[in-house]
Amino acid sequence: QVQLVESGGGLVQPGGSLRLSCAASGFTFSNYAMSWYRQAPGKERELVASITIAGITNYADSVKGRFSISRDNAKKTVYLQMNSLKSEDTALYYCKVYVTRSRRDYWGQGTQVTVSS
Repeated sequence: QVQLVESGGGLVQPGGSLRLSCAASGFTFSNYAMSWYRQAPGKERELVASITIAGITNYADSVKGRFSISRDNAKKTVYLQMNSLKSEDTALYYCKVYVTRSRRDYWGQGTQVTVSS
C-alpha cells in the first residue's frame, strides 16, 4: 500500500517562495530515491529534482539555483523548496518513487503551484 501525499502548493507572486512536502508510507522510505516532477497544461511531464538514498541531488536546468530538494527519513517526507518563483513554474507538482519489489513507479496525486501576479 505505497502512498505518496503532496501538500504545500498554492498561489504565489513571481519572486515568491513555496515549500512542497511529500509524505510517504507503505515502503521503507530510507531505501529509495525520491523525485519531484511537474506538468503544466499542454506540456510534457518533466523531472524537476531528485534525491538519492545518500542525499545526492539533481535538478532540471530550469530550476537549478532556485529549487532545493531534501529529505527527512525519520519523517518519511521529501521536500521541495522553491524560491524566486516564475510564472513558468506554474504546474501540478508530483512526487514519485520507483519501488523495485513492485516493479513500478508510484505517484502522488499532485499539488498545484500557481505563480501569478
